[in-house]
Amino acid sequence: MTPPAGADEFLGRAGWSGAEVLPLAGDASFRRYFRVKRGDASAVLMDAPPPHEDPRPFLSVGEWLGERGFGAPRILASDLGQGLVLLEDFGDRRMRETVDAEPGRMTPLYEAAVDVLVDLHKHPAGPLEPYDRDVLHREAALLTEWYCPAVGLDVDVEGYRAAWDSVFEHALTPEPVTVLRDYHAENLMLVDDRLGLLDFQDALAGHPAYDLVSLLQDARRDVDPGLEELMLRRYRDATGAGDAFMRAYHVLGAQRNAKIVGIFTRLWKRDGKPRYPTLLPRVWGYLERDLQQEVLGPVTRWFDANLPPEMRGDPVALAR
Repeated sequence: MTPPAGADEFLGRAGWSGAEVLPLAGDASFRRYFRVKRGDASAVLMDAPPPHEDPRPFLSVGEWLGERGFGAPRILASDLGQGLVLLEDFGDRRMRETVDAEPGRMTPLYEAAVDVLVDLHKHPAGPLEPYDRDVLHREAALLTEWYCPAVGLDVDVEGYRAAWDSVFEHALTPEPVTVLRDYHAENLMLVDDRLGLLDFQDALAGHPAYDLVSLLQDARRDVDPGLEELMLRRYRDATGAGDAFMRAYHVLGAQRNAKIVGIFTRLWKRDGKPRYPTLLPRVWGYLERDLQQEVLGPVTRWFDANLPPEMRGDPVALAR
């Protein structure tokens, strides 16, 4: 977590000469973040190094959100050639740590997060690529591409695709909204009286149920089924979403969790990040809850035939 080459020159051009640059965070991608401090002022430096990362989608989606009053960080400066972006600093108060330390604030904060989605979904989707059937298939396939080989299973890949294809009609919508895709407690910041949004550069135009799944079936922290039900009711009461919405929620829940099983396995096998597979027993728990829904019958039957319960968990442990 040493500052990237060119950071001092970039900060000088942005009016932050002589500022202290401190490590802040890395994530599952190649992006890294630093806090820039000068006296009482602070900002966040995003290092999104090309060719691995392209900050332009982050800038574009952030501008779209900001124009509509949502809590994206202001862009203070950018150098696309170097992949450097200077952002408004939202501080250190993440929703994740707050609800873990103060359980009494859990319900109000999740309500606030749901209400952001209610407001977001009043707007037609931004100028984004569609979250269509091809993308859904490509993501779901990560489970058979990475997880199954990692735990030594030879599975019916064609049957897997066919099973998903038979249910994806429920996950598509003629009226897409902006789907942030990583909308969960670790990407929501408490900034004064609003929620600050992070990690939205992969946004697509898709079904409004997706970000609710991301929030309420959180791969990084346990969300109680009772809280999930309460928040779904809040969203449905505010929007009038009916049974078709719930079918989409469960299909997208199963699809997202299958994708995460594959991605977190890939982060271990390809990228040398062994922490991520330890989160997968939780993800499998969410996935199995979704597979109990009637709408997912074909997918559930595939899992029953190809991936027995004892092979659903942490792939590192199962591969020993």
